[in-house]
Amino acid sequence: MLPQENRLKHRRDFDAVYKSGTRRTHGKLSAIALGRDRASFERKSSNETGFDPSPPSAPPTRIGISISQKVSKSAVVRNRIKRQLRAAIRELLPRLSDGWDITIVVRPGASQCNYCQFLQKLEQLLASLEVLNGD
Repeated sequence: MLPQENRLKHRRDFDAVYKSGTRRTHGKLSAIALGRDRASFERKSSNETGFDPSPPSAPPTRIGISISQKVSKSAVVRNRIKRQLRAAIRELLPRLSDGWDITIVVRPGASQCNYCQFLQKLEQLLASLEVLNGD
């Protein structure tokens, strides 16, 4: 599983990414990225903990996975794809820039891909979105 702070969970967050994000597609995966507002994150974190004299930091990057029944009618297959994608994301997580909301959309035909292909395609997608550090 992804760490709690790196999960995109709420429908309103997914909707915001779909509405205003930048989309890239590579093979059977599509990624949509939206930069998060640093000021609103600082306001929320300062309200929770009181005054914090530390320098402002960017909010952590949050990632969500969207996979429909068009990919496969079998929940077993869809869950296997999600597990493989989460493992690939965990591997790339240290290289991701902070302050992004990212949605990974799985397209039909992805059930034939294996972990290595997902990792490669995901890395290319994130690099094209300029979300990976050093790329």
